[in-house]
Amino acid sequence: MNPTTRLSELAKIRATTATVVSVYLDTRWTDEHQRDRVRVFLKGELRKAREAADLPGLRDDLAWIEGEGEALIAQARVPDAGGVALFACAALGLRELMPVRAPFADAFVVAPAPYLRPLAAAVATTESALVVFVDAESARLIPVRANGAGEEVELQSDVPGHHKRGGWAQLAQSRYQRHILDHRGRHFESVVEAVSQLLDGDGIRRLVLAGEREPLAAFRKHLPGRLVAAVAGTVGGTRHEPAAALVERATDLLARVHREDARQAVAETLTEAAKGGKAIAGLEGTLEAVIRGTVHQLYLLESLREPGRACLACGGLQAGPAAPCRRCGGTTTPTEVAEAMVNRVLASGGAVATLEAHPQLARVGGLAARLRYPL
Repeated sequence: MNPTTRLSELAKIRATTATVVSVYLDTRWTDEHQRDRVRVFLKGELRKAREAADLPGLRDDLAWIEGEGEALIAQARVPDAGGVALFACAALGLRELMPVRAPFADAFVVAPAPYLRPLAAAVATTESALVVFVDAESARLIPVRANGAGEEVELQSDVPGHHKRGGWAQLAQSRYQRHILDHRGRHFESVVEAVSQLLDGDGIRRLVLAGEREPLAAFRKHLPGRLVAAVAGTVGGTRHEPAAALVERATDLLARVHREDARQAVAETLTEAAKGGKAIAGLEGTLEAVIRGTVHQLYLLESLREPGRACLACGGLQAGPAAPCRRCGGTTTPTEVAEAMVNRVLASGGAVATLEAHPQLARVGGLAARLRYPL
């Protein structure tokens, strides 16, 4: 299933009589020390969870988490994933393991709803892309999605090989070279056609070109405008190196591009909010937009934590200590407001982007949003 779609479905879950266990693990297994670190983290968190509460189904949930964690550490599950999210709730029949290509900071949360902020951030920063390696005679097309690399497609042209001649054959060599260039032009055009088909069929928005400088420069001349606009950048590459090496360079580049895009998008959102348009900034205004279901894109700082309350009657959210609901006067229950806002936005079909740092966003309380319509 599309990760964005599944994220929206998870955001609608709330266990009224039980809890949901959410676990995030960094599964970049660089060495045995890394596996030991995750093993120790998971063992300690499971022990604390078992000691803290004995809710219906919780022990079964923790046993499932433990088993899946052991399989991940032994690399019997998704060995190529950078990070893995696990969700368990026996009362709801929830048993889910979601691998992503981005690493997670280890986290273990037991709460009435899934803890989704890390997964939302990962999905936002790992949009689908296509790595296109191309040289004068061949091409490799590697789809890269949120959960990792897809099946590679190899293309091989029938471009004639180089034949070195000298002396009396110089004229023939010149004509032959023109023949080769003609074939190469058709090779590049065929690659462009294949790339276009993959983008149209798979909903891929970004391209990363891989290869050596001269073939890539020649290939770019054959790209139509819409594909030029989709190019996120270029990385080095050779025909016979492993796909994983090309994908790693491409994902590093895509992460840098995403961070820059997000910074620019936040600046534009804050400008729009200052003009009173379809944007809002600050805690109270963004809270109101979330409650009304008008947030199209939420931006928040990774460090933001805001204690608050959720109303059991009308579903309202508010920051601050224990108090009746400001909207209906009903009973409220403690909640972490930023996390509750993330879930509400995702459940309504909106998107969430998390930033490590952004001075302008910090000055308005760490929250801003693009709106579907003005408040």
